[in-house]
Amino acid sequence: MLLAAVAERPRKILAFSFTSVACKVNQIFVQTNDDSVMAMPEVSHSTLTTDPSEPEDEIFLEGPRSRFAEFFTLLRVMRDFLRGFRTLHFVGPCVTVFGSARINRDDPHYELTRKMGAAIARLGFTVITGGGPGIMEAANRGARDAGGRSVGCTIELPSEQPTNAYLDRCVRMHYFFARKTLLVKYSYAFVVMPGGAGTLDELFEALTLIQTGKIKNFPIVIMGTDYWKELLHFIETMAQRGMIAASDLKLIYATDSVDEAIAHIRNKAIEPFGLKRVMHRRRPIPLLGEG
Repeated sequence: MLLAAVAERPRKILAFSFTSVACKVNQIFVQTNDDSVMAMPEVSHSTLTTDPSEPEDEIFLEGPRSRFAEFFTLLRVMRDFLRGFRTLHFVGPCVTVFGSARINRDDPHYELTRKMGAAIARLGFTVITGGGPGIMEAANRGARDAGGRSVGCTIELPSEQPTNAYLDRCVRMHYFFARKTLLVKYSYAFVVMPGGAGTLDELFEALTLIQTGKIKNFPIVIMGTDYWKELLHFIETMAQRGMIAASDLKLIYATDSVDEAIAHIRNKAIEPFGLKRVMHRRRPIPLLGEG
């Protein structure tokens, strides 16, 4: 049985407002709105008159360039988003799992994440991660174990990060900000496992979007509380010092219990947003690059 958003999904206001598209759905949530756009043609990197030894991201962030060069950078950004929209449009409502790529399979947090991924899939959501090893692999693996849908949104890095073997669908992004947007765009909840600077970036990106009303009040679950205890204390200190509102503390739910985390997601994501189980799925259009 499939799960679906019978009520129209709350619209998220992100930095980029494009129309989303693409993907087949197995045992997942599906959404009721369907607005597709034609894909932009890919633009060759050779059209830019830049030093090929310089990374594109460094060129992009180094300051003003010629209008022509900036225009082609814009096309590359659009290409990144369109590729993501094509691939992820039909994955259905997701839960995004953030965490470190450096955690080994014998780490207790790997097993905790695997169990959480399986529980999320059994709840009916698609599990989406950054598609890499470590925590990301564990979450995708758990979803696969439970017969659920497992999706990855990977990133091009100078030192190649391997894609894990437990993905049903995967899209590779060039720009970090485009990747982060996609990891937020399709999700009704966020699970934060132990991680480093990238995980902190993703956590506070989601938290800031919720705090400022750019997206709805989707639940954020932090797991691995012993690892995160100093951060949780610091967030409480921010509230005590008036840097955030006391009510903002309620945006984060910290637990090491899979059952408690799932109950929180059910209460804060499924019920408030009218998600229901259904028996049908929407059909992708291959001509539009949907799979």
